[in-house]
Amino acid sequence: MAAPLNPVPAAASAVAAPTSVWRLLAVAAPHVGAALVMWQTETDFGSRVGFVLAWGILNFFWIALLRRPALSAALSLTLVVILVLLSRLKHDVVQMTANFVDLMVIDRDTAAFLFTIFPNLRWSAISAAALVLPLMYALWWLDPFRIRRLPAVAAMLACLAGLVGYAVAWPDEAWRGYYDDGYLSKFARSGVTAVSDFASYGFMESDGVVAERLKMPLVDSCHPVGRRPHIIMVHDESSFDLRQAAAVKTPAGYGGHFKSYDGRARKFLAESNGGPSWFTEYNVLAGLSSRSFGRFSYFVTRIASGRVERGLPLALRRCGYSTLSLYPAFGAFMSAKSFQTSTGVQKFYDAKDLGAKGVEPDSFFYDSALRLMAEQPPANPLFTFIYLAANHFPWETKFRPDLTPSWRSPGNVPVVDEYLRRQAMSVDHYGAFIAKLKKQFPAQPFLIVRYGDHQPEFSPGVIDPALDEAGVGKRLMAYDPRYYATYYAIDAINFEPVKSDTVMDTIDGPYLPLVIQEAAGIPLDPSFEEQKKIMLRCKGVFYACKDGAEARRFNRLLIDAGMIKNL
Repeated sequence: MAAPLNPVPAAASAVAAPTSVWRLLAVAAPHVGAALVMWQTETDFGSRVGFVLAWGILNFFWIALLRRPALSAALSLTLVVILVLLSRLKHDVVQMTANFVDLMVIDRDTAAFLFTIFPNLRWSAISAAALVLPLMYALWWLDPFRIRRLPAVAAMLACLAGLVGYAVAWPDEAWRGYYDDGYLSKFARSGVTAVSDFASYGFMESDGVVAERLKMPLVDSCHPVGRRPHIIMVHDESSFDLRQAAAVKTPAGYGGHFKSYDGRARKFLAESNGGPSWFTEYNVLAGLSSRSFGRFSYFVTRIASGRVERGLPLALRRCGYSTLSLYPAFGAFMSAKSFQTSTGVQKFYDAKDLGAKGVEPDSFFYDSALRLMAEQPPANPLFTFIYLAANHFPWETKFRPDLTPSWRSPGNVPVVDEYLRRQAMSVDHYGAFIAKLKKQFPAQPFLIVRYGDHQPEFSPGVIDPALDEAGVGKRLMAYDPRYYATYYAIDAINFEPVKSDTVMDTIDGPYLPLVIQEAAGIPLDPSFEEQKKIMLRCKGVFYACKDGAEARRFNRLLIDAGMIKNL
């Protein structure tokens, strides 16, 4: 591409030669740096093609804006390096790399959360800016080239067209998001598919039109038979029956924690594996499927915040319940506070409100719940959501070994034994919580429902040890139930759970609010009445029933009823 050089006087050529070399190096160096990044992070020919096209889009965009190729390449390289670092950080936390949807739904809450949990990140950003800004000014001054804007725009559009064609012809498999590589190419290709999906159906899948209509529930239409129990829902972090992995050795007596008051063990099919607890948080509070959000499901609570005004807490409030939630992280994380408030949580207590110092054992949250419950009027029924965190990854390090002094490892790999130890800790703390409930509220009726929010990230490796990373990724994307099955259990104090055909041996996560209301004897509002018909028709399956047709129809019913807005 023709690019006029700044003129250099002939008489000063000998003096200017070294300067010209430095200026040429200033133009070439960022491209060399980009090539090194590509070689280190992109693992095959296809991903390198995606990298080159994305690099071209970035580079020509800045050239069209600034006309200086050296500065444009440096800015492009800076953005690529930032993307790689953030993508690695995201993978370390949730086992998935960054994609374009991260950019589409970025908000102040997420930025505030990152700066809170990584306090050094703010100073790192300031230090990087202090280093980069003078360098950018120097490149502005050194750059000898000026490129016309029209050719730069044409080149950018050509690269964009190439990327779109490439992403359409060879779409990146979603399971590759679990791979810790290909950061720029995956990000670029996800931009094409995310924008295409958003243009096709918005954030959430739903039918275009349905003939039926839901009746809006009346505020005073809830008249339960008998005494309403206090309801406690326990989010049992990363917990499932590890005996699903045949080769794992478990301690004597293992498995009792997964049984209900009637001695039966029941399965809960989560919609995530290994990390994103907020998928299940959305399931059990809104009573809906995160899978309806397609490629946007990773951000389901952030997208649903203020838009999905339907859920278990709202249904219980209609029946006179007060609602509170105890959350083990900052309320800004994935817009948890805003989302839970949208579904009817009146009082939300995050880690800061509760005085948590880092990750706390289950007993911390149980004791906090007992304290908050004691502050409520005893005559009013209460819904309490207790979100536990002690069994969260990583399991490479021992968490509070002082709480299990008599523990003896069964003899598995260290990660699995640590996981089992933490499960044993959870069992002890739950037993102590039940004893304190009986002592502190001796005449009060309680319905307690526990569930495992997802399996731990190592579970595919112990369930199918012969599979490689690609094989596991494909099974995850196919929603192999062995990788998503956890448990749900129903317990009661001074209360006999109501028999119901919704209390099935295996249920999809979005049906748990139905199970809770039925077991508590709470009359269902019209939306849950309709969802109960789906549950019985589909035998406990929700999103996958009829290839998503039931979920899409139900979403449209909620949209028409005003319970889902702007999706």
